[in-house]
Amino acid sequence: MSNESEAEEADVDDVEEDVENETADEESEGLQRGDFVELDYTAWTVEGEQLVDTTDPEVAEEEGVGEDQEFGPRTVVLGQGHIFQAVEDDIVGKDVGDSGTVVVSAAEAFGEYDEEEVRTVSANKIPEDDRYPGAHVDVGGEHGHVETIIGGRARVDFNHPLAGEDIEYEYEILREIEDREEKASGLIEMFLDMELDVWFETDTVEEEQLVEPDEDDEDAEPETETVEVEKDTLYIEATPQLTMNQQWMMGKQQIAQQLTQQLDVDRIIVQEEIGGGGMMGGMGGMMGGMGGGDVDIEEAVEDMDLEDEDIDADEIVEELED
Repeated sequence: MSNESEAEEADVDDVEEDVENETADEESEGLQRGDFVELDYTAWTVEGEQLVDTTDPEVAEEEGVGEDQEFGPRTVVLGQGHIFQAVEDDIVGKDVGDSGTVVVSAAEAFGEYDEEEVRTVSANKIPEDDRYPGAHVDVGGEHGHVETIIGGRARVDFNHPLAGEDIEYEYEILREIEDREEKASGLIEMFLDMELDVWFETDTVEEEQLVEPDEDDEDAEPETETVEVEKDTLYIEATPQLTMNQQWMMGKQQIAQQLTQQLDVDRIIVQEEIGGGGMMGGMGGMMGGMGGGDVDIEEAVEDMDLEDEDIDADEIVEELED
């Protein structure tokens, strides 16, 4: 190889290296995956202009949706699948205050429409109250909607209602969230569509840890010792609304796992205040007791408001003591 060829090859390598460096610089500028951001957005189907999702209360009111739902900016973590990949890719590298419009293909959104997912099933598999066209039903663990019912057979479409639809997202980046409690609150609101009080504490707890046996003692058996360790803990205040929340009831373990990973905490404790006294934990292995000490049964019964004169307090005491 001539010196001239070597020089040309070196120049090409330098150009490629400069391009790679510029690309890396561009990727490192602006918002990145792992950042917590607050977004305003509205999504419509491209063909039928049907509202898919929005954070705008005015849009929701105009479309007559979500009367019992509160609308407002949404917190998402870039790179965690909280929004469609195409929207996320468009946001990465942008700055707070930027906006954009992205069309998400049907395949990436809710899937292409599949004719084979429209199947005939026995009408007996559908609850009697749902045996009409348009009813949303669950059959054999699959969700679909009834197209027709003729005799004892029902035609059910198991495609997603928005299958085959391209979706257009319009978004605005309102701010980047740095405060840890705000991050936790935002994630919980996204998962459960409700606001809860949260706080972080560092707790000192006792744990059993394995003690390595002496290498020279072949017959030594594994032993454990109790040590004190610090646990970075996210506390969530339980409410009656939380205990009745379907997303929470069906997926609390998955939600807790995501919160643990994305907030980098050791554990999560859900606490419920009982009668203005102590707290009772409900997650992370922290279940507190109620009350304490011996109870004077007779005194407790006398304190009860027994409106029925036929009730004999002495009989109640005897039954409780037995």
